[in-house]
This record gives sequence, structure tokens and C-alpha cells, in this order.
Amino acid sequence: MSIIRVVRGVGTAPTEMASYDAALAAANIHNYNLVAVSSVVPADATVEEVDVAPDLGPAGTRLTVVEARETTSTPGETVVAGLGWATGPGPGLFYEASGTDEDAVHTAVIDGLDAGRGLREWEFDDEQVALTAAEHEGDGYTTVVTVAAYGDSESIF
Repeated sequence: MSIIRVVRGVGTAPTEMASYDAALAAANIHNYNLVAVSSVVPADATVEEVDVAPDLGPAGTRLTVVEARETTSTPGETVVAGLGWATGPGPGLFYEASGTDEDAVHTAVIDGLDAGRGLREWEFDDEQVALTAAEHEGDGYTTVVTVAAYGDSESIF
């Protein structure tokens, strides 16, 4: 059975890209080339939340992900990255949303999952949502990520 790990990270740095890298480092997925996929959970996969990702392979390899991300440079502004999933005995779905209001992001994730379920004739018996939020303080940028990492990384070649 394959494992999809949901991880979260917050990073602050002098540039937008550096804050994103720092958020990925907080989740321990910063040494991989992330390849985004849409949102389907394979039928043979389990989704589990973990504090940080374990070692998923050598640096520079490809890691398949579904990612929610938000960045700000406005002092006092809160950023939120939300990821929800609905699973059952067969395939499941992820839905991601981001923004600056925690309630609005949570609602968007739930509404997206509801819409996605309506497009499929699959059975769903579990639904979960993971949100990552942080307030930007000081200079530079703050980025939040909530990421579903599919299994281990693979060679890019």
C-alpha cells in the first residue's frame, strides 16, 4: 500500500522564493523537485498527516505532490494554505485552497471537495482538512505550505 503524507511548513526569508524554500524545509521536502498533480488519491493509497516528511529519497529527485501555498510581504497579514481530502474504499480526492482568511480557505476546501465528489460515482467515507496559517511579522516574506507528498521520490532521469 502506498502512503501519501500530508506535511505543513512556514518559512520567513528576505525574498519570496527563499521564504517558499524555508517553508518546504520546515516540512522536510525542500531537497526534492516537486511535481504537482491535480487531485486524485489512488485507490491503493493511504493518506496520513505527519509533522514533517521522513527521508523520501536522494536530493534532486522528483517528488509528486498536491500543494497549497500562500505568500505575503505585508506586516500583520495572515496567510493560509489549506488541503482537504475525501477518501473511501476506492479512489479519493484532494482539494487545495489558499488566501488570507482562515475561515474562507476552510470553506473553499470543503466546497471543492463537495463539488469533486459530485462529479464522481465513488464512495467516500472519510473527509479531513489540514490548514497551515501564519502571520507575517517584520521584513521580507512569509510563506505557508500544506503539501500531500505521494510516496518516495523517484529519479528525474
